Amino acid sequence: MNPWQNNFKIKNRFIKLIPTLYPVQKWCKYSVWSMVSLFLVGVSLSVVLAACSGAKVDNTVNTSAAAQSDVTLTFVSYSVTSAAYEQIIPKFKEKWKKEHNQNITFNQSYDGSGSQTLAVIDGKEADVVHLSLAPDIHKLVKAGFIQPGWEKEAPNNAIVTQSVDAIATRPGNPKNIKTWADLAKDGVKVVTADPRTSGGARWNFLSLWAAVTKTGGNENQAINLISKVYNNLPLLPKTARSASELFFNEGQGDVLLNYENEMILLAKKYGEKVSYIVPDVNISIDNPVAVVDKNADKHGTRAIAEAFIKFLYTPDAQREFAKLGFRPVDLTIAKETASNFPKIKTLVKAQDLGGWDEIQQKFFDEGAIFDKIRAQKA
Repeated sequence: MNPWQNNFKIKNRFIKLIPTLYPVQKWCKYSVWSMVSLFLVGVSLSVVLAACSGAKVDNTVNTSAAAQSDVTLTFVSYSVTSAAYEQIIPKFKEKWKKEHNQNITFNQSYDGSGSQTLAVIDGKEADVVHLSLAPDIHKLVKAGFIQPGWEKEAPNNAIVTQSVDAIATRPGNPKNIKTWADLAKDGVKVVTADPRTSGGARWNFLSLWAAVTKTGGNENQAINLISKVYNNLPLLPKTARSASELFFNEGQGDVLLNYENEMILLAKKYGEKVSYIVPDVNISIDNPVAVVDKNADKHGTRAIAEAFIKFLYTPDAQREFAKLGFRPVDLTIAKETASNFPKIKTLVKAQDLGGWDEIQQKFFDEGAIFDKIRAQKA
C-alpha cells in the first residue's frame, strides 16, 4: 500500500470519530477537521522526507580541490628528476595561482622508481607519478590505482622525458673505457644501481644487452658480457642517485653507469671531475607520467593533477628538463637543444626488445636472466 492510500485511511478513521464527539461539543467537528488537516500535512511531509533520505546520496564525496582556497598535490617521482622539478614546480604553481587564484602545496617524494611504485601500493597517496619505466606504471594499474589506457591520457603516449645511458670515468679515463665491452675487463670496478629497485639500473642492463644483440651478437654472448660486468660490481646501491653519490662523493669504483641527464647535472656540480662517454649504441630511456586515478579522485585533485601533467609538456617545462640533461619530447625544443646532446648511431627502444611485458618476464621477473646472473656471482 502506498503512503497516499494510508493518508485516506487515516482521514476516514477520524471522520468516524466525529459523531461521538459532536454531542459533547459541536465545534469539535471543525476542530477535528483542523487536526486531520494538520496531521495529513505532517504525514505527507514525512513521506517526502523519507523518500529523499532513501535516495542514494553519497555525502562523503570530497569537494573538488579546485574549489578550495589552498590545496595539496602529492607528487612521486624517481630519484634523478628532483633537480628538474625544483625549477618546474614553482613555475606551475605561479601559473595556477595567476589563473585560478589558488595556492598549491606540493608534497614531493623522490626515490628509486621500483621503490616508489611499491610505496604507492603500500599507501603513499600520490596524485601524480613520474616514473622511470612503464612497467612500474603497469604495476599500479594491476593494483587498481591507475585505470587502463593511461598512455592515451597525455601526449607522446604519456612519455614526458627521455634520456640515454652514459658511462662516467675517473678524470683522464685511466682504465681507457670507450665501449660497453670495456666494462667487462678484469680490474674495472663498475658502479650501477640495483635493477630490483631502480628503473635506471634496468635501463643500464638493457643497454648492455642491446650492445651485443643489436650489433650482430647472440643472446649467449650478451649474457656472457653482462655476467662479466656484474662480476665487476662491488655492490648494488638502491637508486641511480645513490650510485652517483658512491662514485663521486665516496670514491667507489672506476666507472659509473647512469642516465646521461644525471651526468650532465653532475658535470655542472663537479666541473672537471666529471668525464663521461655516451656510447653510440644505446637505449632510448623513456619515462612515463600518469594521474593516480584512485588517489586523485579520493582527494578531489584530478583537475589540478591533469593540469600539472599537461604543463610538463609545455615548451617552458621541456626547456627546464633540457637544461638539466633530459632529451626533450617536444620536437621544437628538441631541435632547439640538439647541439647539447651527442648523436646516437644505434638507438634501441624497449619495443625493439619485445616490449616491456616480454622484457620484464625475460630479464627481471623472479628467476629470470638477471637473477641467474646474480646467482652465478654468489
